Amino acid sequence: MPRRVTWHGHATVLIETAAGARLLTDPILRGRVAHLRRHAPLPDRARLGAIDAVLVSHVHHDHLDRPTLKALAGPATTVVLPPGAGRLVRGMPFGGVRELTAGAQTEVGGSEVRAVPAWHAARRLPLRSRELEALGFLVDGIWFAGDTELNARMEELRGVAEVALIPVWGWGPSLGPGHLDPEEAARAIALVRPRVAIPIHWGTYLPYGLGRRHRHLLHAPALEFAAHVARLAPDVRVETLQPGGSIEL
Repeated sequence: MPRRVTWHGHATVLIETAAGARLLTDPILRGRVAHLRRHAPLPDRARLGAIDAVLVSHVHHDHLDRPTLKALAGPATTVVLPPGAGRLVRGMPFGGVRELTAGAQTEVGGSEVRAVPAWHAARRLPLRSRELEALGFLVDGIWFAGDTELNARMEELRGVAEVALIPVWGWGPSLGPGHLDPEEAARAIALVRPRVAIPIHWGTYLPYGLGRRHRHLLHAPALEFAAHVARLAPDVRVETLQPGGSIEL
């Protein structure tokens, strides 16, 4: 089977592997999340189809969205997340809950899922008393970076990650620590040198009241990222998807 990725906005990507596994990253599939309004179309849940596993990179609300996870939970679906985060999905009817630390791996649907490091501070009530690990995931040559800042150790993925799903912005007019802006994301791509880079984590949510004044944030980050990659890693092909868009690899 051909590998395929479909970006559903923010950090939510459906990865279909050559072995036939269907993996959904950091799903957040709601029109409103706290003070954030979604500006991209919501996917039809029926069209998402069966999901073998949900991969959760860290515990922040825009990556571990409990209402979305409850809607996706079922006996045929496994959730994979960082150590200590399993209590946040307790009571949801997932078929399995697997906690991985960076460097560990598990098998889902005939495909190997490996947790890789991400550099991002992650706390959340009722776990705020301690910082939990943030992860990326590597599956079938596809690197999902999660939320991360730039780190020289990303170069360890060179020759391993053929495709990069890389965050290039966030959900507001500015970025806090632990995130990549378009130029930093391009520098990460220059370290890893995948064949294809797909920008994610942009163009989906904005705080209420900012839609008109900051509407450029719904398209500018991906354009800026592509321009920086052309300068810093010209051998890497950038594929910019719109929410709901797919590419076969």
